[in-house]
Amino acid sequence: MKKWGIGIAQVALLMVFSLLMDQLARALHLPVPGSIIGMVILFILLQTGIVKLRWIEVGAAWLLGELLLFFIPSAVGIMNYMPMLEHDGLQILFIVLLSTFLVMACTGLVATRIAKRKERHTG
Repeated sequence: MKKWGIGIAQVALLMVFSLLMDQLARALHLPVPGSIIGMVILFILLQTGIVKLRWIEVGAAWLLGELLLFFIPSAVGIMNYMPMLEHDGLQILFIVLLSTFLVMACTGLVATRIAKRKERHTG
């Protein structure tokens, strides 16, 4: 039960941080979404030790574990655009599949390079 409370508090903390970064992006009229700014700032705060991983670890793990649920509203909402899908559906499908493949390939390449680098340093 204690872990639930910690997780809820950490998710709330991450949500507040996200909302603050969104407001910052709007206030400064930045062309970058607040969520991206928030990820960069949170990464810097974690790397510098200002924010400790244990402060957000449980909440972040839960959010990552339930990530698929956050895409369901978007998937259902696309039904409002049936005329566009009927007209451009194949092009959209091609772009989605191509971008998915590119992201997977790039992720694999980066992971392989990181693994080789770690192997050289530890071996």
